[in-house]
Amino acid sequence: MRARLIAAARERVDIRDLAPSRADYDLRPRTLRSDLLAGVTVGVVALPLALAFGVSSGVGPAAGLVTAVVAGIVAAVFGGSNVQISGPTGAMAVVLAPIVAQHGLGSVALVTLFGGAIVLACGLLRLGRVVTYIPWPVVEGFTLGIAAIIFLQQVPAAVGVAAETGHNTLVTAVRSVGAALWPSGGDMGAGVPDGSLPDGGVPAWAWTLALVAVVAAVMLVLPRVATALPASLVAVALVTVLAEVLKAPVPRIGELPSSLPFPVLPDATPDAVRDLVGAAVAVAALAAIESLLSARVAATMADTGPYHPDRELVGQGLASLASGLFGGMPATGAIARTAVNVRSGARTRLAAVVHALVILAVIYLATGPVGRIPLAALAGVLMVTSFRMIGARTIRSVLTSTRPDAVTFVVTAVITVAFDLIDAVQIGLLVAAFFALRAVAGATSVHREPLPGVAHEGDERIALFRLDGAMFFGASDRILGEVTAVTQARPGAASDDPADGLHEPVEVVILRLSHVQLVDATGARALADLVLELERRDVTVLVKGIQPQHRKLLRAVGLHRVLRHESHLFTDLPEAVEHARSHVLQAQTA
Repeated sequence: MRARLIAAARERVDIRDLAPSRADYDLRPRTLRSDLLAGVTVGVVALPLALAFGVSSGVGPAAGLVTAVVAGIVAAVFGGSNVQISGPTGAMAVVLAPIVAQHGLGSVALVTLFGGAIVLACGLLRLGRVVTYIPWPVVEGFTLGIAAIIFLQQVPAAVGVAAETGHNTLVTAVRSVGAALWPSGGDMGAGVPDGSLPDGGVPAWAWTLALVAVVAAVMLVLPRVATALPASLVAVALVTVLAEVLKAPVPRIGELPSSLPFPVLPDATPDAVRDLVGAAVAVAALAAIESLLSARVAATMADTGPYHPDRELVGQGLASLASGLFGGMPATGAIARTAVNVRSGARTRLAAVVHALVILAVIYLATGPVGRIPLAALAGVLMVTSFRMIGARTIRSVLTSTRPDAVTFVVTAVITVAFDLIDAVQIGLLVAAFFALRAVAGATSVHREPLPGVAHEGDERIALFRLDGAMFFGASDRILGEVTAVTQARPGAASDDPADGLHEPVEVVILRLSHVQLVDATGARALADLVLELERRDVTVLVKGIQPQHRKLLRAVGLHRVLRHESHLFTDLPEAVEHARSHVLQAQTA
């Protein structure tokens, strides 16, 4: 035991497997070409998404670009996946939006740094495997809820109305539609921009909705016609040109920085730290979960080797720390961009580095044209992206699998939309755990068995019970009740089966525990209580087949003390039956 503890401690201290190495890259010409091409492709795809997620989070498009560059490079170099693309994501934008609304824009840097530090610590503590305990229905319900929130967040921009803060996303979306349709509004008029009927009498919502429709149409049709073209970038470029030519009175991204900012440490007052601890924990939890899930999916999509979950957490933690210093937002692995990277032929993490450098080139060379992109175009990109986050086939698969899985899926999705993402994961896990425990409890059973061999006189006074499954808190009371019900039967009670033990009182009970796979403290205590109750009623209890891994626990809760004698523990069933028959014989001759 001591040797195992020392080995585990050494494994936690040794961080060499968490550091970058030469094996992370393959500079052979063929692989190099594949990585460069994949990096350029995913960089072009990631550009409009980085802008859109920055706007959606409330931090701004510049923060989205900075995060894609800085976090993208750091996570690629230090992360645990060979093909993962990291940067701003829709889920993180959903989490950040209420933080920005409640604590202000200045809180983002602190939350990003604190969240990154927590994720880094989790990686150093080797907690990367925790994500494997999240059930599939919870993951899909969480994803569906995020997709719904992302879509709802874009409704104000799609109808040309400034989004209200302080409301649930669904409420904000409904109020935005009402404010656009009834601009003179009363209760629905809040947030309506000036000039709701621009030149020509066309309402603002008609312009923005038209741009969203064009973006959606291009993103849906273009992949069927020309798969090599980045549909989202083409859609945004086309809409921007149309808006310029038609002089559309719609909000634009606005001025963007033409270079990366210098790294700056934010002011961290005690009050600010105290107020933002909860937000940082939520950000860290989401960053860890989303990144590990994305890396796990990427490992199944590409034959570039497995991912290292602990190193992935280290990489994502460092990426968020670097992003926070440069004025960005928290970073996570992005499954959609990662999928594009894999399909484009990426083989090593060089592709992720190139993707970040492509966006960096845009910052230095093309911020002027990018600043003219209509916000409605980015809203259209995110609306289409939200529909692609989880497919109808996946939803149908979960809903038609089992009733517990369907309930878990729906509850997680509803909680995500109605309340909070982290609460949704926690409640989803609780619901899944409840159904899992109920299933295990249902599989746990007790059976009255006939005594083996030739029948002897007095065998009807011996009850042999075989316990199957798990003896734990979810099943212990039921097992106890079933056994005591038989031993409490009245002599001479009517029964169709003379072997069921109802014609004669039970004097000896044999408990077969060799089929019990799991025993917890509650189950062990219930067994001890059962033995004590039977012994009090002058029923001798014999215990057969305690497995080695259960002996210490059963002894600790007092099972051995409540038995009439230590010799009433057996490893062989025939020996236990013979001993039971001797007890019955002694009682008859007494």
